[in-house]
Amino acid sequence: MIDFDPVASARRVIALERDGLDALLHSVDGAFSATIERLRQVKGRLICSGVGKSGHVARKIAATLASTGTLAYYVHPTEASHGDLGMITPDDAVLALSKSGETRELGDLIAYCRRFSVPLIGMTTQAESTLARAADYKLILPDAPEACGETSAPTTSTTLMMALGDALAIALLEHRGFTASDFKTFHPGGALGAALATAGDIMHRGEEMPLIARTAPMSDVLIEMTVKSFGCAGIVDEDEHLVGIITDGDLRRHMGDALVEQSAQAIMTADPKTGTPGMLAADALREMTAGKAKIMQLFIVDADNRPQGILHLHDLLRAGLK
Repeated sequence: MIDFDPVASARRVIALERDGLDALLHSVDGAFSATIERLRQVKGRLICSGVGKSGHVARKIAATLASTGTLAYYVHPTEASHGDLGMITPDDAVLALSKSGETRELGDLIAYCRRFSVPLIGMTTQAESTLARAADYKLILPDAPEACGETSAPTTSTTLMMALGDALAIALLEHRGFTASDFKTFHPGGALGAALATAGDIMHRGEEMPLIARTAPMSDVLIEMTVKSFGCAGIVDEDEHLVGIITDGDLRRHMGDALVEQSAQAIMTADPKTGTPGMLAADALREMTAGKAKIMQLFIVDADNRPQGILHLHDLLRAGLK
């Protein structure tokens, strides 16, 4: 029976890939800067291509680029040879991935780029390969040992490709000042969409807001709270500024004080916590749940403290925030 230690195996693989990444870190130079500068000038799209494991990485790089504001998509080299080359224009650029730089299926794509002056970026470990010689911009990866030992299955090499692709995407993102708001546009669903949603995206507006004048009797406040079902009412002054809030907790605390004979101003909690329409929903959730004085509702106000909407804790939880 083979004496095998899976933990030792895992650590060996991770150590080899870590060493490869360390070599990549120290190999990034002016060629990377030149590539970024050229990509910033591309009017069209960045077409990512590769075969096998390099193709899978190319797909991932294209997806990361597209989600961070760089127009990008993946084209399979074989499909390119059978008509998809027509999708590529001189306004585009091509990023071709191949560890050896001799991937036969990339031949037609490389020739097309040369013929029609499409900028070609080659990502490979071999600086003298066919791909590197043909490329206008060369991203040469360290030829680090694969973690798979004798089989040399793509492991370390694809990790390095993935990391350099991420570096391309983030450098372009930072160059153009891409923000969390921009990122949200490309991630409207799922956990990312929830985390990057703003209070203004989720809040209840207009007639949905439970608002009442500070001079109103508590009988009117109770009706407003019952009809709007937020468990609270925002109290506003004569200029529609938010000056206080009355919650279910306030009602319980004043139940024996001839409650319905009081005015809203007498019962309200003054200067409640508020948010702004542009704040991230995640920050609104943090505001509501931080510290000892946790709250269930948060009024969203403009710069003049006029209510623009209201958030309930359940709205944030339904949106996928945690």
